[in-house]
Amino acid sequence: MSYQCPLCHHALIPNNSGLQCENNHQFDRAKEGYVNLMPVQHKRSKEPGDNAEMMQARRRFLASEHYHTMRKAVAKLCLTYTENTPRQILDIGCGEGYYTAYISEQLSAQSSCSTCYGLDISKVAIRYAAKRYTSLQMQFCVASSQRLPFADHSLNAVVRIYAPCEAPELARVLADNGVVITVTPAARHLYQLREQVYTEVHLHDESAEQLAGFELIASSKLSYPMALTGEQADDLLQMTPFAWKASPALRGNIKASPQFNCEADFMIRVYQKNNNLPAATNS
Repeated sequence: MSYQCPLCHHALIPNNSGLQCENNHQFDRAKEGYVNLMPVQHKRSKEPGDNAEMMQARRRFLASEHYHTMRKAVAKLCLTYTENTPRQILDIGCGEGYYTAYISEQLSAQSSCSTCYGLDISKVAIRYAAKRYTSLQMQFCVASSQRLPFADHSLNAVVRIYAPCEAPELARVLADNGVVITVTPAARHLYQLREQVYTEVHLHDESAEQLAGFELIASSKLSYPMALTGEQADDLLQMTPFAWKASPALRGNIKASPQFNCEADFMIRVYQKNNNLPAATNS
């Protein structure tokens, strides 16, 4: 068990109702199986993260498997870069568990002692993930990516698919030689969808993120066409940060399209922890 208390940072120990630390901070396990490690005082809104409508759109689109090629590539990197480790892996911003479950499945085929953790700030999404995916080698929690509820040096890899997290926090939770696997938009990602929204479309910047305390050790570009239905294109639009710019009329036109051709264009990178630099500690 790698969880630590988000209040006092002591180890969380399982008990009959959930998790508890030595200072008697108690976090009950929900009936679906997840734990909420997001204290009220750490919230910026009553229900942070994706709401039910956004989660349903994301769930429907991912179920169409148009992002499976990218998911498969990420899982392969997890297997490669956690070989000969305990394979404790965290998926930050896991949503409804689409990536978490597949990564866990691939790990389980090679190791019976691996654990894949899914973390998201949205309770709606985590509730669905925990209800759908019940393997003992997967654990889901509601928590902030800015305050990861994991012990120092307890993880071997962190997956970040469009998810934010500060470098010092990543360095703190990763073991020596641990890796961060990131997925970000490449230049033409969703170009055809964006040109429906903007009068002028700018290509995404493909510059590599600089993570203090980490070395970029692998980088690749993954591009492929997607032939979407209008409903799938509308669901995909709702997953993007520019969805709020789309008018109801535009969404209606996209949704009514018999086919919507769109490019998937990803940058996938692997950063390895630099063990010569001191990692941050909880304060």
